Amino acid sequence: MASELIFRGGHESPLKSDEYDSPKPQKPWLTVTRPIHYLLREQRLVFLIVGIVIATLIFSLLPSSTVTTTPSLNYNMHDSIGGESFLTAESTRLMPTHRVTDGFRSGKVPLGLKRKGLRIVVTGGAGFVGSHLVDRLIARGDSVIVVDNFFTGRKENVMHHFGNPRFELIRHDVVEPLLLEVDQIYHLACPASPVHYKHNPVKTIKTNVVGTLNMLGLAKRIGARFLLTSTSEVYGDPLEHPQKETYWGNVNPIGVRSCYDEGKRTAETLAMDYHRGAGVEVRIARIFNTYGPRMCIDDGRVVSNFVAQALRKEPMTVYGDGKQTRSFQFVSDLVEGLMRLMEGEHVGPFNLGNPGEFTMLELAKVVQETIDPNAKIEFRPNTEDDPHKRKPDNSKAKELLGWEPKIALRKGLPMMVSDFRQRIFGDQKGGDTTAF
Repeated sequence: MASELIFRGGHESPLKSDEYDSPKPQKPWLTVTRPIHYLLREQRLVFLIVGIVIATLIFSLLPSSTVTTTPSLNYNMHDSIGGESFLTAESTRLMPTHRVTDGFRSGKVPLGLKRKGLRIVVTGGAGFVGSHLVDRLIARGDSVIVVDNFFTGRKENVMHHFGNPRFELIRHDVVEPLLLEVDQIYHLACPASPVHYKHNPVKTIKTNVVGTLNMLGLAKRIGARFLLTSTSEVYGDPLEHPQKETYWGNVNPIGVRSCYDEGKRTAETLAMDYHRGAGVEVRIARIFNTYGPRMCIDDGRVVSNFVAQALRKEPMTVYGDGKQTRSFQFVSDLVEGLMRLMEGEHVGPFNLGNPGEFTMLELAKVVQETIDPNAKIEFRPNTEDDPHKRKPDNSKAKELLGWEPKIALRKGLPMMVSDFRQRIFGDQKGGDTTAF
């Protein structure tokens, strides 16, 4: 028989089984007092206050940085010896304003964040112009990858950056594809002197066309901004003087120089087609005659020829009657123009050159004044398709980029002579620093 719990009075218990399981009603003030008791036990409140104080002190002592201005770039050219850089930064420019870094538009950097350097590839970066450009980019705080096959470039031009964690050097020919992740591409790779580009004309035009195609393809894939260094040779033997960017040129398409002239014209065409058809951000610079330290000594260009011949006590070779004219810009002026073009918002093309015009005989006189007043001049027959006149109209670059050359020939030439003298004779003189 089933048993039941019965009170002594003989009555059935009034409590039901579900009444034993029902929880006790909570006291309303426990939701407030429990957290307070938790903090007060074991000195938790003290540790919390101490942590807040320490964090406040750390953030108050950290330097905060906001970018509101863009200081101008000032550089000194040094006639240094050995593997030292010729370009040294006096101040750093916080740029650019067109790239997105860390989720914010640079130009307005949030409090506590510093501007992150860009990752930049420079093809032909071990060459004459490329190595000076690399110096400027490294000094600005960017990470630079140099791509060069060392046909005309030299490791000595960039050796002073070896060991810098923001510098990389890759031996590679741009005719072959290359995969990199960068923000900007400066495409300088191509032999630029007649001696070098005539040595293998098929290779020269392949570098201009296939190499440019590969670099533009890279820029399209990774969304990088692309700058093409074209040349004043696209104007050929000009019928317009001085030459504006709107002038289409007078070029012999089957001449001995056409591998370079037409190659660069095709490279410009490719750049504009990628810009219009694929939305690639491109910039085009047309570079006029440039001189300065680190030029190849025997590259056949007139300034390096005259300087090397005068230093070696050889006659300076003038081709033709010496009345052909050229305009000569110092390498630091060119590098400044290239960087302004890359950071600007204008596609181009832009002429980058010094409008100071000299005949070949006048240039020889300046070299005589700088090196040896008794240097001889020797005349030889003119070369094929040699332009008679070459002078840039820089008004577009001056208006849109705020750029114009500053180094006159008589000021820049001694710095180049000092570099050539050291490289030809191993002379340790000429280490004076010249500001510009």
